[in-house]
Amino acid sequence: MWVGFEVATGGLTLETQTVGAEGWLHFCRGVLKIKSMTKTRPHIAIIDALVTDTPIFVRTSKPSNGSLAGSLVLNNARLINVPIAVGVLNGPTVLPGGTMTINSWGQGNVFVGSDSAGSFTQGDIPANKPSVLLDNAGRIFGKMHPQYEDYSVDQFVSVKDEGAKGDGVSDDTAALQAIFDKIVGEAWSVIAGQGPIFYDYNNPVPVVRAGEPDSEGVLEITDMLFTTIGPAPGAIVVEWNVKQPEGLNGATGILGGAAGTQLELECPSDGSNGYDHCFAAFLALHLKPSSTAYLEGSWIWLADHVLDADGISQISIYSGRGVLSESEGPVWMIGVNCTFESTSHLLLLLNSSFSIAEHHVQYQFQLDNAKNHYLGLIQTETPYFQPNPAPSAPFVTNCAFNDPDYFDGGAWALRVIESEGIIIFGAGLYSLFKHYEQTCLDTMDCQSQIVDIDDVSEVNIYSLTTLGVTYQLSVNEQGIINHNSNINGFAQTVTAWSPGGLHIDVEVGVSLEI
Repeated sequence: MWVGFEVATGGLTLETQTVGAEGWLHFCRGVLKIKSMTKTRPHIAIIDALVTDTPIFVRTSKPSNGSLAGSLVLNNARLINVPIAVGVLNGPTVLPGGTMTINSWGQGNVFVGSDSAGSFTQGDIPANKPSVLLDNAGRIFGKMHPQYEDYSVDQFVSVKDEGAKGDGVSDDTAALQAIFDKIVGEAWSVIAGQGPIFYDYNNPVPVVRAGEPDSEGVLEITDMLFTTIGPAPGAIVVEWNVKQPEGLNGATGILGGAAGTQLELECPSDGSNGYDHCFAAFLALHLKPSSTAYLEGSWIWLADHVLDADGISQISIYSGRGVLSESEGPVWMIGVNCTFESTSHLLLLLNSSFSIAEHHVQYQFQLDNAKNHYLGLIQTETPYFQPNPAPSAPFVTNCAFNDPDYFDGGAWALRVIESEGIIIFGAGLYSLFKHYEQTCLDTMDCQSQIVDIDDVSEVNIYSLTTLGVTYQLSVNEQGIINHNSNINGFAQTVTAWSPGGLHIDVEVGVSLEI
């Protein structure tokens, strides 16, 4: 899955082809000229585009003929002198162009609420975006990965100059605490939690606490890696409290699998070494209620194989939860975007999206009483070892964290509880194994349910692609959308889902300045 941003002028043609279960999410801040976009089995979403002086905006490789043949979503696309908005190679015009704005348009299967019978659509689809998530021009807010080019060398402080050893053994807590404000890593610097304080999963403790509850101020973390040295069943790897301005840019949680983590070959995939030595974390990332967050280019991953040593041997280690957000917002979880204009160059930036959370035991993403969240191209994988043990094992449910008490074959990829103003553009949610066996992919039943949204939450989802699951979306833990309705090449795609009768209370006067 990819997030892309393209700028082209001078009549240049850009052709994008994607295959398999991959998805594309495009943020277009400059002048976008695309003559041909060939879609082969994925989903593609194009958001906030300005397209000028080109014959065709999007051209698909084949007609839909009234059924799903690649999913396409266009949102807030402004066309200037573009005769055809959506066309078919050697075929008809699907959506006429001109000089106009496409507010929200989709091609594919659209579902509403708990109705399991979706409808094929080539037309307008709802797109309720809370204004607090938008910039002054009405686009999803975004910024470039910080390069700190406006700072001189003497404005940077090395933690080693301030007494940190950085050897993976010494306790550098005091040295790090003394200098935290804006942090940028050199070659992916690592902060690792280790020791008895992280041993009790009934009493979890943060490794890194970003601010105290209700605190405000500047905290920007760039190109850092957060992890644990096992066992750490009680570790909350990052607890985020800061209320704007703040950001995590390329700040990644990779748990286990690496040399020095003590969570490598000590924990073979067959589980023969037991659980006690193979706990990686209680929770990877916790966004607290009073916090706001801009998260870009990050990755919350529990290792399924060793990264060092032979680089391929599979392992079974355990992190209870991936990303838990209780934030009242705004929150952006986003991949790559920028504000760039050029008259002579093509800029193509590709990156895995931030919103990758994989292999955690209970869920990858849980939004609990959350408000005003934008999730751009989330990607998840169910733990390869499940259902042996079945979730929530080897952890226990913790009511203080509103853990799920029901699972249907594996961890939830996404769970939404009493939340509002949630918009998800692009999702690839994959269940690829049953205890390291992949025969379940033949019948797409590696697990039964993977997304659960309660009946009071206000959520819009666009371009939802799943693999290996029976029900692509559930309401109140009841499977609603069967994958058989949405075959899209190797994977299955829902072009849009909304709860029906959606109303979002718009919050104004909130901005993010970093």
